[in-house]
Amino acid sequence: MKSIQIPLTAALAGCLAILSGCGRKHNHVAQTPKTPPPTSSRSTSGTQTRQVAAVPVGYTEEGIASWYGIPYHGRPAADGEIYDMETLVAAHRLMPFNTWLKVTNLQNNKSVNVRVIDRGPFVRGRILDLSKAAARQIDLLGPGLGKVRLEVISAPADIPSADFYAVQVGAFSVYDNAERLRREYAQRFGTAQLVMKPANVPLWRVLVGKEASIDAAERLADVVSPGHKNVFVVRLDPGASVSPPNPAAPSATVSR
Repeated sequence: MKSIQIPLTAALAGCLAILSGCGRKHNHVAQTPKTPPPTSSRSTSGTQTRQVAAVPVGYTEEGIASWYGIPYHGRPAADGEIYDMETLVAAHRLMPFNTWLKVTNLQNNKSVNVRVIDRGPFVRGRILDLSKAAARQIDLLGPGLGKVRLEVISAPADIPSADFYAVQVGAFSVYDNAERLRREYAQRFGTAQLVMKPANVPLWRVLVGKEASIDAAERLADVVSPGHKNVFVVRLDPGASVSPPNPAAPSATVSR
C-alpha cells in the first residue's frame, strides 16, 4: 500500500517539544516522520488544547524500529498507563495514543499488531520503539534494530480503543485525606489521581493506574491489594483528571 504523505505544520513542531515518555531512553534528537498535523480540540474544562489528529487506517511508514524493556518496565508510559514490556505495545513520536499498528519486519516478513501508548524513539533514523514482547514476535530481540513497515489498522473488535480502567483504593469526604493517600500510591505505582463524586458533601475518590483493559486493571488490583481486599476496578471517563484537582473546582466523574 502506498504511503500517505502529509506535511507537518508549525503546530506539530510545538507539540513535539512537550512530548514525554520515551524521551529519557535516548540522547539524540530524531528526524520527524511525516504524519498528519494536529487539530484543535477543547478539554472538558473548556480550555483550548492541542492533540494529534487521528491517522487514517491504511497510512504506512517504513524505517528502523528498536525495542525497550528494563528499566522502563513498570513505569508510567506517556499516556499514563503502566508500561508492561510483555504486552504488545509501542512508542511513536507522533501517532495518537491508542492507534493500532501492524508492524512487519521487512527482513523476514513477520508481523505483529501493537497499540501506541508511549513517545519515542528519540534517535535519528528510528521511527518506532516496540515492547519486548512485540520485538520477540518479529525476531527483533537479537538484532535490536530492524527495518519495518508500519500500517495503521482498525482496533480489534473486542478491545475498546479509548477505554481506560483504574483501581479505586479509597474515598474520602476530606480532600486532604484523599490527597495524602494519592501521594502515597503515586510514589509506589507511578500514577494516581483524585476524582470527585459530586454530592452535598463531595466524595474524593483515589484511583491508581490507567490501564487499557479490565484484565490489566485486575492484575494491578492484585498488586495494590492481594485478593482485591477493599479495592475495586473502575472505568475512567474520557474527561477524568490525570492530576490532583483543585478542591474548589468540580472534577470529572468515574463510572463503575
